[in-house]
Amino acid sequence: MRSAAPSRGPRAEPPLAALRLLLAALGLLLLLLLSAGDCQLHTSCGIQKCTTDFVSFTSHLNAALEDFDLEFCKALRAYSVCTYRNSKVCRGNLVYHSAVLGIGDLMTQRNCTKDGPTSSTNPEMTRDPCNYSGYTEAREHHGGEKTPPPTYLFCGLFGDPHLRTFKDHFQTCKVEGAWPLIDNNYLSVQVTNVPVVPGSSATAINKITVIFKSYQDCTDQKVYQAMTDDLPAAFVDGTSGGDGNTRSLHIVEKVSGKYIEIHARYIGTMVYIRQLGHYLTLAIRMPQELVMAYEESQDLQLCVNGCPSSELIDQSGHLPLPVMGKLLPWGAAAHPRSGYTLETATTKCHEKMLVKDIYFYSCVFDLLTTGDANFTTAAHSALQDVEALHPSKEHWHIFPRSGGGSVGRDSKFFISLGLLCLIVVVYL
Repeated sequence: MRSAAPSRGPRAEPPLAALRLLLAALGLLLLLLLSAGDCQLHTSCGIQKCTTDFVSFTSHLNAALEDFDLEFCKALRAYSVCTYRNSKVCRGNLVYHSAVLGIGDLMTQRNCTKDGPTSSTNPEMTRDPCNYSGYTEAREHHGGEKTPPPTYLFCGLFGDPHLRTFKDHFQTCKVEGAWPLIDNNYLSVQVTNVPVVPGSSATAINKITVIFKSYQDCTDQKVYQAMTDDLPAAFVDGTSGGDGNTRSLHIVEKVSGKYIEIHARYIGTMVYIRQLGHYLTLAIRMPQELVMAYEESQDLQLCVNGCPSSELIDQSGHLPLPVMGKLLPWGAAAHPRSGYTLETATTKCHEKMLVKDIYFYSCVFDLLTTGDANFTTAAHSALQDVEALHPSKEHWHIFPRSGGGSVGRDSKFFISLGLLCLIVVVYL
């Protein structure tokens, strides 16, 4: 009584022909996806990834085998699950809606049930969709292909204020007021700098706002805000972590009111925020492919492009030096400084930092500029954050250039080693 097999022929085209038709349609869909260009690449809609996975699951299937329908339906259900996960971020995307309709038609044609197993034995489908590192590891093993590991970038801002960009350029800037450090499709970070010394251009951070943008089912938009003497262990909505057990975005309080970390697993990003004295510091690590996911209108990002030339304290990398052993002409007598000399400031910074890199010299610079010993701790903590977050140990330290040679990678901090390698500007 095995009459089922012959009866399949009349209700549809031969299985092999159907598969060829399907793959041709999917090829067209992929072309549509690719033709969408940068607008697709720079959004968090993952329909292209869903479609690519489906093709990889079905391209090796043999329509002549008995389990073809079973495996094909598994792949369709996995495709359907993937599109459902992207329903929120892909709303209004024509390619996404076309794929959803196509999935429904194919499931009807192949008599696939909506409930049932999916092609989840593949690492690509078993990965945690809200774990960026899990995604990259699965991608590396998919189909036996080897892909380069993700490249991570580091940016930090501390002190008076000193900026280390994602390109490992080091700058000292004025940037008073509110400035965007990062502004891409996944994350926005803005800092506010206020004057440190009355009557001068010296500034430091007193406010940080971090916006984690809505991403698939991993997180709704979350906003974190820190101000001097207010470093909370929660987002502005009162929550401190992700929904359920995903923990794809959560805050870790290291020192109450003084030091917090924000872990964003779904975008492979870490943010460290500290309060030292009356001012804040910030350090961040983020994957390069996400750092660069921004539009032309978002090009004012200090972490990406550095400070505008009009805001640089160092002119072409060079600043006037004080005379050895003498106090700087601080200006108005109504605002006396603590009396640091070049020698005493150097000694003070050497207590915490033995390596004379830019962090050491920034410490000396800040002591001479502000007279605030808390900037010594800020420079030391900034270096600790580099060691914790910067992906390349050989680039942790950036050294000043001496003479015609250069040390470190693309350093933008130039110092005359003949005068204790110190660059200090008199803010007037």
